[in-house]
Amino acid sequence: MTTHPDSSLYPDSLHPETRAMLETLEAGFPKLETMTGPAARELIRSRRVPNPHPEPVGSVSEHVLDGPGGALRVRLYRPVIAATTATAEPTPAVVFAHGGGFVFCDLDTHDDLCRSLCNGTDATIVSVDYRLAPEHPGPAAADDVHAAFRWVHERAAELGIDPARIALAGDSAGGNLAAVTAVRARDEGGPTPSAQILLYPVIDDDFDTDSYRRYGHGYYNTRAAMQWYWRQYAPGGATSSRLSVSRAESLSGLASALIVTAGLDPLRDEGDAYAERLTREGVPTVHRRYDGLFHGFLTFPALGTTFAPRAEILSLARTLLGRGAGSAPGGV
Repeated sequence: MTTHPDSSLYPDSLHPETRAMLETLEAGFPKLETMTGPAARELIRSRRVPNPHPEPVGSVSEHVLDGPGGALRVRLYRPVIAATTATAEPTPAVVFAHGGGFVFCDLDTHDDLCRSLCNGTDATIVSVDYRLAPEHPGPAAADDVHAAFRWVHERAAELGIDPARIALAGDSAGGNLAAVTAVRARDEGGPTPSAQILLYPVIDDDFDTDSYRRYGHGYYNTRAAMQWYWRQYAPGGATSSRLSVSRAESLSGLASALIVTAGLDPLRDEGDAYAERLTREGVPTVHRRYDGLFHGFLTFPALGTTFAPRAEILSLARTLLGRGAGSAPGGV
């Protein structure tokens, strides 16, 4: 059933283009909390319209590795400089976990974002087709991302990747998986990522923050949906650091971080708080909050209000990947 948003929720300062996009998204997005995980996944998949003109990159290839739950597919996006130069230097790499509430989305839904990251950073992007909940509750997805990260390290030479510059990244639920993997890699003694790039990440299952109260309804990503996502992925709650990095006793020694949050996102406060905690515990961290934008804004490349933030994020990520572990451009 289609619902229509209450536009009085939106601040007067909201850009008209962003307001129009939010109204469209709100009117058409299903009430996931009334559905089963598989039904929601199928509905989302049926609504996807593939990009007929994807952004060109140097090359795209797929590989299957032995994951903890069986065959695990990854997709590699090589930058133009690496694909066209026979003597090219090894590139940095980004092991990327897609968003989708741990329940849906896949390699194809985030193809455009991975291409943009590849071209914007001149890095090889390794997108992970991890197992989905509720059929595979957490930490299955995080285990798959960790396995993919180790696979890239082990095969760095044959993949043309610099083993000292392999970062973890993800958007939304994928940001959770990237952050969890960074903590696990440190705790298990390596290999460890050179950086972590967390785009409006899911950090915790606390639904009573100020941003949840302000933006948990009417802003595309809702409080009800987030509660439903967590029930699918961690039905017993986010009880360990394998499910939520907020449960980690310490963040000291983690890879330098770029954290992006959106001002109109119910997840804003938990992302902001994680950036603050990383900084407080000595992790070089860059935090950018885009106050006039909503959750998932980087997956809407045609939205004009995302152009400048996207360019800044790619520039910051490129610098971070170039510097490697232990440093971060700028400050919080």
